[in-house]
Amino acid sequence: MYRGSRPRIFPIIIVIIIVALVVATLVTVGRMLFNNSSSTDDKKATSSSTLEHALLNEDTDRSVRWTVRGPIVSNEKFRSYQITISPSERTYVTYSGYLDTVIDTKTYDNNSQAYEQFVYALDKTGISKTRKVPDTDLRGVCATQGLAYKFETLTGDDADHNVWSSTCKDSPGTMTASALQVQALFVNQIPDFKPLFNKIY
Repeated sequence: MYRGSRPRIFPIIIVIIIVALVVATLVTVGRMLFNNSSSTDDKKATSSSTLEHALLNEDTDRSVRWTVRGPIVSNEKFRSYQITISPSERTYVTYSGYLDTVIDTKTYDNNSQAYEQFVYALDKTGISKTRKVPDTDLRGVCATQGLAYKFETLTGDDADHNVWSSTCKDSPGTMTASALQVQALFVNQIPDFKPLFNKIY
């Protein structure tokens, strides 16, 4: 009787082993897929938060800069300006030509509390959120009319992040925030700001 039951037990053991191997394989594959999707989500979250982290960093060597550029015209008529805000200083510089010949510079003191309020106001516009566009190159955007805007975060004199927008419908840029809201925040930092561009686009 005992000898006769051995052949029946052996196939059952084999089936149990195979089932265990299949389950272990499925669990392993499931974990791999879950870990890959989690790491991808983490990378996306990290990528989207780096600009925000740079924006809200209030170290003394940090600053933010807003550049506004007019239509692509002759070198003599081309105009642009930059407003740079740091924890210690606010600067408004106007330029002539493509080589950025300085027309005028205005500089004002700043303090860390004012800078903190300013960058958090910028953050609330959603300026850290970006979108993918077919062409991320700002050169030539709004060639015949309109304005192009660029926002940058800086360490010292070096820009580490930037997004851009424009008033041209076919060139929305990588910045999803309202350019008018961001523009207003920067302009309000300059007490005697005078518009460089007379024409409203």
